[in-house]
Amino acid sequence: MTSFVQIVVNVPSVAGIFDYAIPEALAGKIGVGHLVIVPFGKQTAQGVVFRFIDQPSVQAVKEIQELVDEEPVLTQPQIALAEEIALSTLSPLAAVVGLFLPVGLSQQVDTIYELRIIAQHPLGTNYEQRTNGKTINPQTQRLTIEDRILSLLKMRGPLRGRQIDTHFARVDWRKTAGFLVRKGVLSSHSVLPPPRVRSKFIRVAQLAVPPEEAESEMPNLGTKQTLARRQSALRFLIQQPEAINLSWVYAQSGCNLADLQELEERGLIRLFESEIFRDPLERAGRKVETYTSKQVVELTPEQNVALKAINKAITSSDIRRPFLLQGVTGSGKTEIYLRAAEEVIKRGGQALILVPEIALTPQTVQRFLNRFPGQVGLVHSKLSEGERYDTWRRARSGKLKVIIGARSALFAPLPNIGLIVADECHDASFHQAEPPFYHAVNAAQAYARLCGAVCVLGSATPTIEQRYQAETKQIQQLDLTKRIVEAGLPPVHVVDMRDELKAGSRGIFSRLLLKELESTLKRGEQAILFLNRRGTATYIFCRDCGYVLKCPNCETPLTLHTENKERLLCHHCGYERGKPKTCPQCGGKQIREYGLGSEKVEEEINTLFPKARTLRWDWDTTRSKDAHEMILTHFANHQADVLIGTQMLAKGLDLPLVTLVGIVLADVGLNLPDPFAGERVFQTLTQVAGRAGRSERGGKVVLQSFDPAHPVIRFAAGHDVNGFYEYELEQRKRLGYPPFTRLVRLEFRDQDQASAEKEAQRVGEKLLAVSGQQLAIIGPVPCFFVKVNNEYRWQLILRGTNPQELLRGVKLDGWRIEVDPISLL
Repeated sequence: MTSFVQIVVNVPSVAGIFDYAIPEALAGKIGVGHLVIVPFGKQTAQGVVFRFIDQPSVQAVKEIQELVDEEPVLTQPQIALAEEIALSTLSPLAAVVGLFLPVGLSQQVDTIYELRIIAQHPLGTNYEQRTNGKTINPQTQRLTIEDRILSLLKMRGPLRGRQIDTHFARVDWRKTAGFLVRKGVLSSHSVLPPPRVRSKFIRVAQLAVPPEEAESEMPNLGTKQTLARRQSALRFLIQQPEAINLSWVYAQSGCNLADLQELEERGLIRLFESEIFRDPLERAGRKVETYTSKQVVELTPEQNVALKAINKAITSSDIRRPFLLQGVTGSGKTEIYLRAAEEVIKRGGQALILVPEIALTPQTVQRFLNRFPGQVGLVHSKLSEGERYDTWRRARSGKLKVIIGARSALFAPLPNIGLIVADECHDASFHQAEPPFYHAVNAAQAYARLCGAVCVLGSATPTIEQRYQAETKQIQQLDLTKRIVEAGLPPVHVVDMRDELKAGSRGIFSRLLLKELESTLKRGEQAILFLNRRGTATYIFCRDCGYVLKCPNCETPLTLHTENKERLLCHHCGYERGKPKTCPQCGGKQIREYGLGSEKVEEEINTLFPKARTLRWDWDTTRSKDAHEMILTHFANHQADVLIGTQMLAKGLDLPLVTLVGIVLADVGLNLPDPFAGERVFQTLTQVAGRAGRSERGGKVVLQSFDPAHPVIRFAAGHDVNGFYEYELEQRKRLGYPPFTRLVRLEFRDQDQASAEKEAQRVGEKLLAVSGQQLAIIGPVPCFFVKVNNEYRWQLILRGTNPQELLRGVKLDGWRIEVDPISLL
């Protein structure tokens, strides 16, 4: 009897689930969660089996073609989570399922393009100039897209669409390619590329006879020239209880492959291939702890109360509410995570530890490796595809007990999850800012419920919504109000930069900050300087006419960077150009920089304190694979005195030698037209201030501001999390923002400004016609950053008790739909 299944096909733009039949050849081999290849329209595609069904919904049911992996790629709770995320975020189910599959294993259908005619360009009549048989656009004086495609295919041969993408940055070439296909210049056909990742094997050698027999054969192993080498190799293998990499054998004995093959022919050894796992933590596992603070042996009374509550939930079979562990910076939240994970592992379960940034993983990983050696896996975007694939397979087989990583670690296929921790749960990087949109903290709570696991959200500055959930008993709050060290939270000295200007101090640093920096360096301690901007200058302008140099793709001011070479950079799309000698508008030579960034602060410190060793920690210095760990290790080992950085410094780092934190300009981002701007600034300032005084040495914070009376600055200076919560909650209630309502943000992008506005107006009118009185529609309006990546952006905001319900069943092609956005910019 034929079995039928429902499959989610890996074509992200396609919503829904499709019925397929299991062929006889695969009967009994295919189950729920398996990755398969199926026919889909005129192409073949990957898909994941979601469930078995009694009868298909269509008569002509197609059969599954192939099984990609003998083991399921999704567990039953993961399937349930994928459906829940798709439903709550209005995302296509296929796009959500793609989050669960490791990069390289998941493959989408692509199109191969090939030249059919290499002859006279058929489109020459559209253009005025011809050069060497190639068409030049009269407006841009550049090769047209048609000729660029034809030249590329002539030079490289047939190429897949994704390969062509790499040659056309920010250019929509596919419409042109489609036109060339219709004209008969190109041919195209669909193809499903094979998975890019596979298991890794190495050649190994192993003794095949008892040691005594091998010893007896020693004199007969060859001629005078080869005897010593072969004896050395055999003696080395006698000492090895397990198969060993051939490279080691060569290095230890001086033999070569021919010697080993001779020993194999004599039946003394075996040569074969053995699978190895690519483990990014292999080096970390061999290291002694160098930069984590001393392990806490005795818990504080507050820690004990919190841990008992979490352990009680772990051992209970009742329905578990998530926990909000709100603890001041340095209160020992990580130790509670470690002990809760210990309890779960003791009971045969596994733990998922989510951290908001790769920057945090080195410290967190080291602490968990010390407690659970050989049982920890790491997942984040800077790993190679092979490392991610092997970590994913080890998690699936249950060989790893703890997975640590950024938001994508949530989708590791652990078979028996008992604990999910979201550390620094307030952090914006838990929210995926590209489709499919989702918030890892919300998904973690849903996943814990589906797995029957305990979920712990930890932060010194939880979001207003998270605090409100605790207040309304949706989650259970646990408080850690004191630091582990007796010194307590560092005092914050607020400097009014307007008074500094009046006193004639016009530099980046106030007199107080300079004085504190000098005394900190004299004592041999460390300082952190925080600035919410990278680069040397915020923008470049002409003093003669006021012209500001902007990115041609985004219309945002270009930032000056001086490291290695002087260049202007767009922080949105990556556009880069040199600094002009004359103004492009008036021809004037008075080109000047305005504002400051992390590079400028570093330059100033090197000038003022030439003996101080500085390190910069921002996006520009951390683009390579292990950059975060290298910078953190250098600073923690006191190989630098001053750490200058941006947002990354606001994460939960533990650096005991840091006794001074200088917040160079606290006002950045405070007055943006976004209801969540104040909360973001408060969280950042409070978290950065918390990096000081995390040991018995104590510490202090100097906060520089041009608006010290602003409520956000006042609450941050007083470490007053509860006061800020009450203030911000009242503001949100008055203005009708979350947690009292919910938001949905709809964004439309187009390279033509008029088209973007027209579509936004059309959809706005359509939604207004069907919305009731309970729903407010704000817009359509241009986004704050109206042009990004050469596209104009318009948005609509829906506000109400359940605004996403209005959009169910509404077709909005080309729109980005974000449920519960964390920013309206």
